[in-house]
Amino acid sequence: MATDNVTRPGRLPRWALPVLLTLAVGSFVAALVMPAPWARTPPPESPPADAFEVMPFALTERSGKRISQDDLKSKVWVASFVFTRCSGPCPSVTATVARLQSELDLANTPDLRLVTFTVDPDRDTVDELKKYADRYRAHPDRWLFLTGKEDEIHRLAVKGFKLGVERSKAEDPPAGEEFIHSTRLVLIDKAGRVRGFFDGFQGPNDPDGAKFNEEFARLKETVAELLKE
Repeated sequence: MATDNVTRPGRLPRWALPVLLTLAVGSFVAALVMPAPWARTPPPESPPADAFEVMPFALTERSGKRISQDDLKSKVWVASFVFTRCSGPCPSVTATVARLQSELDLANTPDLRLVTFTVDPDRDTVDELKKYADRYRAHPDRWLFLTGKEDEIHRLAVKGFKLGVERSKAEDPPAGEEFIHSTRLVLIDKAGRVRGFFDGFQGPNDPDGAKFNEEFARLKETVAELLKE
């Protein structure tokens, strides 16, 4: 009886060894090419799903006026956090707010405000904020730029808006890289409640801008809805 095609117990078929070698080589290459789980980009922030009230604050606007959360009651407003010498995404975030100013017709929308907080208030004096605001042709009364004490503003960002902000952990960070902070825009309704978080910056994972533009359109739609409330 012929036995050439019969697999004996304890022995692999002739075709199995090349297949196993191929799988082993493939796994080795994949391990080299694919990043380890801890090396991958962390997931984006997960803001609270439910509306919540902004915590009290009182800060100085570039005009020198004192502005608190009560001054924004009965207004719909969009908050952003940047610093003027930022060499990272801050210019893009502020450009997004400038786009909102134009497309939402801020000058002719009395119940709407844009509010930019600096996370570097020691450097961002009222004079620096004036220059920065002028660079983006910010409305003098309806796009506010606020400064104050660093610990107060950082606490407001973290506890009041649920956004991340911290000083760079580098011993001597380059100019413009002293702070790490969220690039999200926060939408607040007329009652002073946070109603949504939106991308303020087109990140590297969105090369064609599809997600960013979708978020921007949704932000404009939500602002329009809140203005009617």
